[in-house]
Amino acid sequence: MEIVYTSKFAREYKKLPDEVKDIAEKSEALFRKNPFDLKLKTHKLKGSLEGFFSFSIGYKYRIIFEFSKSKKRVYFHSVGDHDVYQ
Repeated sequence: MEIVYTSKFAREYKKLPDEVKDIAEKSEALFRKNPFDLKLKTHKLKGSLEGFFSFSIGYKYRIIFEFSKSKKRVYFHSVGDHDVYQ
């Protein structure tokens, strides 16, 4: 599975604390093996983010992503705390 990082995601990722980046890297490795691993708490989003999914990085942070139509590519759109949903 190919993961594409949007420019918005890259900007937000740079601002994360180093310890959160470490957790994010471990979570991404798990995501690459199985995007719906129970440890990630992956779920569909509703409302204005319908069509997108989110998974957890630790307790406070989330990554918002979407699958391509072919499901061979994933786009990471945003990363941050719960404010990322707004």
